[in-house]
Amino acid sequence: MFINKFELDNSKKYLKNGYLIQKAENFKALDSVRNILVKAITEQIKNNHFKNSDELLNNIHKLVSIKNLNSFRLNVIQKINKSKQLRPSIFLTAQKLIEAIVGNELAMQLRTNLSIQMPKDKSSLLPLHADTWSGVSPFEVVLWLPLVDCSKTKSMFILPHNKLKKYKNLFSVKKKNKNTTDIFKKIRKDLIWLDVKYGDIVLFNQSLPHGNIINQEKETRWSMNIRFKGLFTPYGDKKIGEFFEPITTKTASKFGMNYKLPKI
Repeated sequence: MFINKFELDNSKKYLKNGYLIQKAENFKALDSVRNILVKAITEQIKNNHFKNSDELLNNIHKLVSIKNLNSFRLNVIQKINKSKQLRPSIFLTAQKLIEAIVGNELAMQLRTNLSIQMPKDKSSLLPLHADTWSGVSPFEVVLWLPLVDCSKTKSMFILPHNKLKKYKNLFSVKKKNKNTTDIFKKIRKDLIWLDVKYGDIVLFNQSLPHGNIINQEKETRWSMNIRFKGLFTPYGDKKIGEFFEPITTKTASKFGMNYKLPKI
């Protein structure tokens, strides 16, 4: 056999469900990610009276209004993406799993995305969608990091891969302009609401329908997401250099890319 048991087991689960949930491979790296985030937040908020990071993140809606949320989020995103440690730390939380599912020559998204979903907030909705519907390469995977415990409406939903054929006609190109709210209602019984805690990581296939609804829980959801793909697999609208960068190019590939056949 050319594939080890870890890769084989996770590949079977990924092909069946389209997503994987496991404990972070490096908790020190995960804590580093959250510390970078908290530092960016506390640089903006001077009246933080919460005892720890978990309390601060879950209760940020008590310090920032929904009206000011977008500008606050954009400022935090700008700050965290200036950190040279952010993306390497994110990668270390799931390196073994990513390499098992995607490969060991990887391209990684240049900028990390951040989601903040406050209770009752209608402005942070991400309705039912699949990224490939808008031109994204089907060779990409998304690493989703919950930075607080997430469940029920304080999380995201996904349609498992083994349920996709059941709704094939709903997602056909001919019906691409159909209201996604109507589609959501029809497939809702088969959607999986991810129940994850801080310390878990999620790797999912972004070509599967997914999204969120209004957070009806009492706490705010925080999560980061970033894309990976095989360096030499086809690119969609998101190109190498402007959206992705190589991170684990092997020496033989570097030789090959620079090779020029001698003129005889």
